[in-house]
Amino acid sequence: MKVTSSEIVISAVKPDQYPAVDLPEIALAGRSNVGKSSFINKMLARKSLARTSSKPGKTQTLNFYIINEILHFVDVPGYGYAKVSKKEREAWGKMIETYITTREQLRAVVLLIDVRHPPSKDDVLMYGFLKHYEIPTIIVATKADKIPKSKWQKHVKVIKDSLNMEKSDSFVLFSSETGQGKDEAWKIIESYTS
Repeated sequence: MKVTSSEIVISAVKPDQYPAVDLPEIALAGRSNVGKSSFINKMLARKSLARTSSKPGKTQTLNFYIINEILHFVDVPGYGYAKVSKKEREAWGKMIETYITTREQLRAVVLLIDVRHPPSKDDVLMYGFLKHYEIPTIIVATKADKIPKSKWQKHVKVIKDSLNMEKSDSFVLFSSETGQGKDEAWKIIESYTS
């Protein structure tokens, strides 16, 4: 997709704040420092539309970005970050769960996982949760530029095996530094939104 316009529409915490339009939505989920903001910025060809932060756990709302007036990306709070209270984490969990299980416009979830490390317990739980609700999932393995090409397949296998990834789900090796996987990711996303 050639992105000609993109902007953040709203940061929501509950359903009555979600945009009241019937556009397809792709949610983006992942651990706090997996590179979600960098993924968004790379995909939308914008330097800093999504704020990247050295402090994980920055996103505390559902951030809706409108793309070319035809599609929303929905950035959900990162999980697995220790520096927020248990109560806050539970509130985020509830907010994410409500969105994922009730939002009719949701077409698929991009689950971002750092290719350098095996999926965390939270990654596995999140994938299981999405499969339980039969949500199409696109696994995006971020930070591909941080490991040698010769090790890519080994790391990809670890992720797929750890998640027990279903064949119907897509997998993209991605780097926001080099742009690796960007076109492939768009192709898959478009297949869910057209």
